[in-house]
Order: sequence, then structure tokens, then C-alpha cells
Amino acid sequence: MSDVTLSTTSGIKVVDFRPFVDGTNKQAVADAILNSFKDTGFVYLVNHPVPKEKIEEMFVLSKKFFDLPMEKKQLAPHPPSGTHHRGALPEVWPVHWPQQLPGYSAPGVEKISQHIYDMDELAKNRIKAPDVKESFECGREEDENMPNIWLPDGILPGFKETCLDFFWLLYEAELTIWGAMALGFKLPEDYFKAYHTKPDNQLRLLHYPSVTAEDLAKETITRIGAHSDFGSMTLLMQDDVGGLEIENPQKPGTFTASF
Repeated sequence: MSDVTLSTTSGIKVVDFRPFVDGTNKQAVADAILNSFKDTGFVYLVNHPVPKEKIEEMFVLSKKFFDLPMEKKQLAPHPPSGTHHRGALPEVWPVHWPQQLPGYSAPGVEKISQHIYDMDELAKNRIKAPDVKESFECGREEDENMPNIWLPDGILPGFKETCLDFFWLLYEAELTIWGAMALGFKLPEDYFKAYHTKPDNQLRLLHYPSVTAEDLAKETITRIGAHSDFGSMTLLMQDDVGGLEIENPQKPGTFTASF
């Protein structure tokens, strides 16, 4: 185990990212991250470029958002199409809509699934056992194809600014991790940046309301179904509830990266 690999749990490495950021041992970090991705598709990163206080600030405002009454959360309405992935979704899901529309999504209106593309099959799957979670998504402000849809001013002061600040922090962190990936493959450090010049990332806030063990056992509801993310990289931060991305305990001070 290298000096930058702090531990391994269930095959997933915990890697100290600081030597890559400060330049003291970039190759060792790059090799450790790539090996973890090769083994499991995941890695825990500590001492990453996203400040702890920024993560905590985002969690505080995320909780405040989800604590709002439903009628206030839905003041950022999702447009009636499957192409503009911003804003709020209604509580009743029209069956002809696509499986997942980012933006605010009320509990029970989504059903994440693994490689189901037929709209009728998606609708049946969603009705059978909907995902009990709610979400809000945003992207860069200058996106002409999918402009952000925010709550009206005054409902949650600072929410928009904090989301956008956090969005750009994570985008820059992603590019830095791609630099490590490139060195892991023995490529120039900026190799993958050429494929990530347009920040079409999404920041997604998620809340999983309480459910009973009995309902979960009956399989009439789910938390989130097994699935594959379609982007090139996912960075996940979570609280001490854990278990939302992989069946492994959350490590304080880390975030999880999947490739």
C-alpha cells in the first residue's frame, strides 16, 4: 500500500489527494486513483480541493431548501418537456415524461433504473416501486439550452449563490482529478481537459425522507435503484446516513469519486 493510500475498505481505496495538489508526489496519487477505479470503479479522496466549510455550507442550505413547504419548492417549476433539465417537477408524474428530469423533484416521482429505455416499461416500473427521494438540480448560469430555474428572491436567501459557487468548485475539482487520471494512464496531465472544455455538469442536491422498513421489505418503494451514471465522473458528498452511492460506510472528510 503506497503512502498516499491511507486504507482500503471492501476493496475501495482511501487516497490522500494532497500530494497531487501540492505537487510533491503526483504520480503516486495518480497511480492509486487509477488502480482503485480499475478495481472497483470508486475511490475515496481525502484532502481534496473542495474546502470542508464549503461542503458544510452547501449541506446547510440544502437542508433548508428541502425543509421548505412543497408549494414553495415548486415555485421553480420544471418546464413541460424532457429536454430542459432544470426547475421543479410536479408531485404527480405524467407517465409520458422521461425517467429522470433534473431540477426539483418531489418524493416518489422518480424511478431510477438500470438501462430501461422504453417509455411504457419505465412508467410501469415507476408506478410499481417509486424512488422515495426529492432533488434539486442546477448547472452553469450561461447555459442557453438549459437555463437554471431558481426560487423567487427572498424565499431562501443565498441559495442560488451558494449552489453556483459550489458548482464551479466541483467542476474545477473534477478537472484536477482528470489530471491525475491522465498521469495514471501515463498521458500528459492536461490530456482529458480537452474533452471537458464545456462545463455541462449538473449539481444535484438529494434528500431521502424517512420510510418504514416494512414498506422497503414489501418492495412497494425504493430509495434509489441500481443504475449507471452516464457522465464521465460523479463526485458524491453525503452525510453520516451513508449508503447512497455504494454499500460501504461513509468516511468523514472524504468525497467519493466514480468513473
